[in-house]
Amino acid sequence: MASADTATIAKRTSHTYFEDAQALFVGSVIIALGINLFTQAGLLTGGTAGLAFLTQYATSFTFGQAFFVINLPFYYLAYRTLGLEFTLKTFLSVFMVSVFSEWTSHFVTLESINSVYAAFVGGFLIGAGFLMLFRHNASLGGINILAKYMADKHGWSIGKFQMVVDTCIVIASIFIVDWELVIVSIMGAISLNIILAVNHKPGRYNPGV
Repeated sequence: MASADTATIAKRTSHTYFEDAQALFVGSVIIALGINLFTQAGLLTGGTAGLAFLTQYATSFTFGQAFFVINLPFYYLAYRTLGLEFTLKTFLSVFMVSVFSEWTSHFVTLESINSVYAAFVGGFLIGAGFLMLFRHNASLGGINILAKYMADKHGWSIGKFQMVVDTCIVIASIFIVDWELVIVSIMGAISLNIILAVNHKPGRYNPGV
């Protein structure tokens, strides 16, 4: 009976190729919209996205260009620790977010935006997009890869782990952006990771079974 129940759960939680494709696409679009809100308000976030924001603000690179390049070294770690499927899905997700973040600014341009609103709503959007990717065995590379590895192998909370790392990265950005925007950016990082901490529990949802 126990083996039958396990088989039923595995069948119920596994995803079809179409389900994976739509989740990666929609999740990437949602994340790109959140990134657009952050960019227009001059905010930052953590992880490799935060490093891409810092590169964007300090150089002539766009967010999409910086984000794609920064993630390249992490694919080897993903392949060795989390497998080929996860690595391919992550590469595709990073590529789509890099492209969509460039395109979104052509479709969504705000004359003015409150930075606190952008931090919370942008954080919620990015967090929701991350959640979709995680539940379909993908991520946005970098710190996401390390966070998912720690969650899968050691049961750590993805949200709590990333919240600590992201906050440290945002604080370090005080040398590039105004300190008031850094404080607001920390709010965004917290709102992003609250979505993950509350909704992503190791062992609760295992689509790859």
